[in-house]
Amino acid sequence: MRALLALRKNRGQAQRGWQRMAVLLACSGTVSLYVWGMLHVLGAVSQAEDGGTASAPLGPCREAGDQIASQVVGYDVGYGWLRFDCQLSDGGAYTTSTVPGYVNPATALLGVIAFVLAAVPAARTNRRTPVPASERHDS
Repeated sequence: MRALLALRKNRGQAQRGWQRMAVLLACSGTVSLYVWGMLHVLGAVSQAEDGGTASAPLGPCREAGDQIASQVVGYDVGYGWLRFDCQLSDGGAYTTSTVPGYVNPATALLGVIAFVLAAVPAARTNRRTPVPASERHDS
């Protein structure tokens, strides 16, 4: 009986180990993808702030074509959902493809996976209050 309990305990520890590893991988992936996207955003900001020859219109805003790019008066950066927006003289704006399209959805998905994997053990924890010995009905 003790051997069975020890085997069960070892299996539970191994499962928790794999679960911790999965949480760590998901968290690492989330952070890595976010940093990758931030590097793209910061590169675009650096290029936009770079003065000198060929600095107008802003480098990252040129992808929309010369006609629209000539109306660019500034830019805005999003750090939650990573993005680089070009502000137009008429009050409008458009988002450039500076940040690769997979970065934001993959970061969000990995973040949710990490959260769920971390929350599952807490939900499974058996938090029953012990039954006092006087109320037990052992057979």
